[in-house]
Amino acid sequence: MHKRQLFMAAAFATGIFAAVPQANAEIQKYNFEVVGTWGFLENWKRFESKFWNEQLPKASGGKLTANAKPYTELGIKGFEIMSGLKKGAFDGVHALTSYSAKASPALEGIDLAGVIQDFPTYRKAVTAYRPILEREIAEKYNAKLLNVYTFPSQQLWCNLKDRNIKDVSLKDLAGKKIRTYSRTLGDFIEGLNASAVTIAFAEVVPALQKGVADCGITGTMPAYNAKWYQVVTHNIRVRVGYAATFTAINMDTWKSLNADTQNLILSEAKKMEDEIWAFTTTLDQLGMDCNASGPCSAGETGNMVPVTPSAADQAMLQDIAENVVLKRWAERCGAACAKEWNDTVGKVVGMKAPI
Repeated sequence: MHKRQLFMAAAFATGIFAAVPQANAEIQKYNFEVVGTWGFLENWKRFESKFWNEQLPKASGGKLTANAKPYTELGIKGFEIMSGLKKGAFDGVHALTSYSAKASPALEGIDLAGVIQDFPTYRKAVTAYRPILEREIAEKYNAKLLNVYTFPSQQLWCNLKDRNIKDVSLKDLAGKKIRTYSRTLGDFIEGLNASAVTIAFAEVVPALQKGVADCGITGTMPAYNAKWYQVVTHNIRVRVGYAATFTAINMDTWKSLNADTQNLILSEAKKMEDEIWAFTTTLDQLGMDCNASGPCSAGETGNMVPVTPSAADQAMLQDIAENVVLKRWAERCGAACAKEWNDTVGKVVGMKAPI
């Protein structure tokens, strides 16, 4: 053996070069099967797809690749995603906490309807509650949590027939049929003395058009992208949720990856998380503007009537959030779960779930 080769072999054996980074030398080669969220919305188009198809391949020197498609393209329902991940049908997913709460009511705790009214407070709550989300996703779904992010705020969009009506309050929604997609939103709607109807996102516009529903709940920009403004007249601007979303990898897949590969994925997932939070805050306002009279850089304006909640509406909102939504969730989740919420999210928002 050449002297230089002998020296290098001895150096590695004695650990002289142990601290020298080896670029991508220790990154494993892996092609992930991944399911994303709605293919026609910004989170998939700008972030989820980019993460698997561009960001990870680039960061890993081409070793980490993916076959990533949104669940709308695959024909999978939102509530089926995490069960598929648990069974190993996919390596990675982007899933909503509200769609994944059947096996774990604790997952609902980060997106309880009406509890939080601004993005900065919401991110503090997510940070506080994150260890609980991580544990629940691991225990109930055999998966590793990579990050947590949000869609634009979920608001009320109502067809009140006449756009000339300006004076609207939450009390006016009593008796209305309101489209929802989660248990906690259903609790909120019942707190309004209205009726919750479960309708798939793609079917909401015809349902509103035909009077199957009087109002719907969705995010500000998703409402605009789906052209809800063609069939509804008013946007009642109370934030009833954020469609909390997370990225997770099947735990068996995760454990098959070495530490360097895991650390790279976590680092890139954190970058994606920070980018989405910054982007979504701006997108939230753009969605409200585009659905109303502008300005709208995304296209035509929807000319909906924006309804800013009055002091009475805000008081009603808080009462429903605390005495209906939070109370019912605590009953579903149990005393230990409620205590964890009080010690985390509760401290951030100044509310207390009954134990």
